[in-house]
Amino acid sequence: MKAELNYIRIAPRKMRLIADMIRRKKIDEAGTILKFSKRKGAKPLFKLLNSALANAKTNSGFDSAKLRISKLTVDEGPVFKRFMARARGTPALIRKKTSHIKMILGEK
Repeated sequence: MKAELNYIRIAPRKMRLIADMIRRKKIDEAGTILKFSKRKGAKPLFKLLNSALANAKTNSGFDSAKLRISKLTVDEGPVFKRFMARARGTPALIRKKTSHIKMILGEK
């Protein structure tokens, strides 16, 4: 009843905003929130929710009406470091952050 999404190229700070909206919600309610959200991270979280739901149905045989998101964590992944030229060719560091997301479904 769990699913993970690793190395997604969205900063964890931005993903946590979306995760806070759906934490401890029922599956259908969380799906509706993610489907109509305009944030970039809503689409991968929606796919992760569907994956966790499919895992719960096939592996454990749970009914989707009784399930809710019991635990949802967004952790930092590795940071890609790039350089961009600034004044007089001085390099400036650009940090491209990644996220690891773990979702666990449970009954009421």
